[in-house]
Amino acid sequence: MRVKSAKSDAMRATSKPPEPDRRGSVLSLSKKGFHRIAYVEWGNIRAKRVAICLHGLSRQGRDFDMLAMALAAQGFRVICPDLVGRGHSDWLRDPEEYNLPQYATDMTVLIARLGITEVDWIGTSLGGLVGMVLAGQSNSPIKRLVLNDIGPFLGWQALNRLAISVRDSPTSFPSLEAATEYLAMRLANFGHLTPEQWRHMAIHTVVEMPNGTWRRLSDPNIIGAFRPGWYFNLRLWNYWDEITCPTLVLRGATSDVLTPDTVEEMAKRGPRAPCIEFPDCGHAPALFNPAQIDPIVAWLDQAMAAVAA
Repeated sequence: MRVKSAKSDAMRATSKPPEPDRRGSVLSLSKKGFHRIAYVEWGNIRAKRVAICLHGLSRQGRDFDMLAMALAAQGFRVICPDLVGRGHSDWLRDPEEYNLPQYATDMTVLIARLGITEVDWIGTSLGGLVGMVLAGQSNSPIKRLVLNDIGPFLGWQALNRLAISVRDSPTSFPSLEAATEYLAMRLANFGHLTPEQWRHMAIHTVVEMPNGTWRRLSDPNIIGAFRPGWYFNLRLWNYWDEITCPTLVLRGATSDVLTPDTVEEMAKRGPRAPCIEFPDCGHAPALFNPAQIDPIVAWLDQAMAAVAA
């Protein structure tokens, strides 16, 4: 199946930064009060096909700009939220509430706010875990699920590495250039991105302060859920085995988070998901380039057509 690429081709031919069609927010509730979840939207607000793209542990929704543009060109309405504590969403009062149940609640509130009953879900890392939890529930609104370098099993070594990486990240930078250089170094596993792509990522990771420094748009306490108990293996097979919607797994070839053994097990149980492996990257593929974006768009079209047939 040939993927339409008029909008993505135009985007590739210009250096103009992509901008979403709309911005919004919704109030959700934690044990300590209400908090605001920010999101951006792409595509026709009346489109019947809706996709939610949810980012990883320390990232934010603008990581999906390139994928969102490609999906919008295919007729999707695309929503890219910032998890609580990240991007332009509020921070939680209690760091212990940065956990899967809270994220799942927030995304359920967002889906209700959008007034949609069916959604395709593309989740990177933590965003994929949230997608698994939601898709594994009865009467789930998730009808097609794409998991970017994440599965129902995470070894404690990978969890520990992720927690240390977030904990040791600087909270501010002397310049946007310094932030860009740091991200290109720390997120090298995302793959080979151009200097413009790293800068795009940095622009939405930090914000300039009155004193000229650049502050990270992320609560340092998002690792509050990484209590000592988290350093045991994390298993979500009970959710995986309840998923019935078509599911696709993406993996970075050198990932230590989604191992070949886990991918093999995922193909045997639950939704029995196929896997696409991307070379020259680890955890997690950035989904910035056509070689990674086009297979997602094509698979969503094929999965949709299979249901309609």
